[in-house]
Amino acid sequence: MSEERFLDIETKLAYQEDLVHALNKVVSDQQRQIDELEKACRKMVDRLVDLGEAFAAAQVEDAPPPHY
Repeated sequence: MSEERFLDIETKLAYQEDLVHALNKVVSDQQRQIDELEKACRKMVDRLVDLGEAFAAAQVEDAPPPHY
């Protein structure tokens, strides 16, 4: 192989390595964001379940007596 071709291959490899590192950072950042969003969704679901239970309990307490 000629020296020029060898340098061209090395240059392309260096650019590919940089691209792989950049893409890895993007994927890592996205996974961190997904984890945070899943945690927030779990908190919201838990809160909705709690509110639903509290609402159901309030409905039973506010129900008119059976002889009404």
